[in-house]
Amino acid sequence: MTWVPLVADGVPPIDLAAKPPPGRHAELTTRSGPLRLHLRETPGPSPLAPTAVHLHGLAGSSTNWTDLAGLLAGRMRSIALDLPGFGHSEPPPGYAFTRQANADVVIRFLEQLDAGPVHLSGNSFGAAVAIEVAALRPDLVASLVLISPAMPDLRLDPRRLSDPRIAVAMVPVLGNRTRRELAMVPPAARAEQLLRLCFAEPDAVPPHRLAEAVAEFEERSRLSWSGPALGRTTVELLRSWLVPPARSLWRRLPEVGAPSLVVWGSADRVVTVRKAPRTAMLLPRGRLLVLPRTGHVAQMERPRVVARAFLGLVQAGSRW
Repeated sequence: MTWVPLVADGVPPIDLAAKPPPGRHAELTTRSGPLRLHLRETPGPSPLAPTAVHLHGLAGSSTNWTDLAGLLAGRMRSIALDLPGFGHSEPPPGYAFTRQANADVVIRFLEQLDAGPVHLSGNSFGAAVAIEVAALRPDLVASLVLISPAMPDLRLDPRRLSDPRIAVAMVPVLGNRTRRELAMVPPAARAEQLLRLCFAEPDAVPPHRLAEAVAEFEERSRLSWSGPALGRTTVELLRSWLVPPARSLWRRLPEVGAPSLVVWGSADRVVTVRKAPRTAMLLPRGRLLVLPRTGHVAQMERPRVVARAFLGLVQAGSRW
């Protein structure tokens, strides 16, 4: 596997006190109808700086990119999106919640942004959406960073779930009672469950970051569409893993022409790192970086090394 260049300078120490940037909405016209897409922007060093666009994973939001965006700010601006049904992006009526529907939203946003090809990154489900965008619209994507992408992984292992009861809750009719029970789990407990699932070293997370996550879960609990959107998106992701090989996400990877970096945590419990080599090899211009003692959200757990690799990709350009 080809080595991954890491920039040696230009990445400052992590500002653990940094707050998520303020959010705003972009009005979009999508195939599902009008959408007010919520986003958070971290300015770059100048108006001419390149633009990075970041897509979060299941149960995530634009705040998942706070630290990485801050580390990239010396070289580029960052725009982190709330995909429909997450964060502050209310899904339009009839929204499909599929990878393809989300890709359509991101494409519409990039067209309206009119910033030229962007450096697109995604984590987990967001990475699957990013692959779809890069394959469909190569003119909009200068480079691609995939952090633990949600490649098909059908292992039956309850340790992959933040709460083992989620598996029962996914069963139609029979899961009604379990879904009600899960809805009663306090936001603080939900945040801690997710933290312990997605981080290899959850005890190293600063207390104020955990407090921010709890506050976000409390806020989501007051949004009537948040829970159903998470459930629908999860179901559609699982369905996409069961399609015939000709329609699999694996078939999309060879269609991505942009320089691509795959980042995976060696201790990822959600999507096994064993999928990493195949993912990188199927990308025509793919390289792989596996991080030790790292879980499913490397951009949050190891933001500085991810920033160095991200900038190494951008700096290499056509030499990648």
